[in-house]
Amino acid sequence: MNARVAAYDWPTIHDALNRFGCAVLPKLLSPEECRTLSSLYPEDKHFRSRVVMARHGFGKGEYRYFSYPLPDLLSGLRTALYARLVGLANAWNETMGIAQRYPEDHATYLAQCHRAGQTRPTPLILQYVAGDFNCLHQDLYGDLVFPMQVAILLSEPDKDFTGGEFCMTEQRPRMQSRVEVVPLRQGDAVAFAVHHRPVQGTRGSYRVNLRHGVSRVRSGLRHTAGIIFHDAS
Repeated sequence: MNARVAAYDWPTIHDALNRFGCAVLPKLLSPEECRTLSSLYPEDKHFRSRVVMARHGFGKGEYRYFSYPLPDLLSGLRTALYARLVGLANAWNETMGIAQRYPEDHATYLAQCHRAGQTRPTPLILQYVAGDFNCLHQDLYGDLVFPMQVAILLSEPDKDFTGGEFCMTEQRPRMQSRVEVVPLRQGDAVAFAVHHRPVQGTRGSYRVNLRHGVSRVRSGLRHTAGIIFHDAS
């Protein structure tokens, strides 16, 4: 998994994250790997909890958080992706004047989360059927927050489902919000900002606030895997 993740053009990905708050990693997973992850969803033994979005005002649809140990595929991706994003995460915090710095390896960062009482795993699978959607939100879960996360589309658009586009908004100081819609195919991943990111303006950098969600699924069944690098309290 390290070699697969390392093969991407990370300077270009970092540039997209700096410019737009998100970047696509095409074909991160094969169709077979996508189907393998999706097939886990009905099996209770893999998960610690299930959330029905409508009960909490989150939208419509549902998701399940994995329990530890994570499936090898997700665990390997979480470790490898963290290593490629941590440098940019530290640069963002420095620019925004945030004191938190992240260690180079994910295991050390998870140990910090666990010492702070954030011990529950956060990787998840989301499931949507026709009419479902995910309201704009932020995946924070506690005081310790890694500033980027990754979502992987496990289903094939226009074959398994229609609609259901990944979207983001940026709330900019004293300006109208900016919207980003990210087209994905099966196996594609999008790395994106969780909460805040710095933006360079004419008078220096400023901080923008981001939220992400999924537009209404028009037909079919849509599965997504989410990789969040901090654990939950």
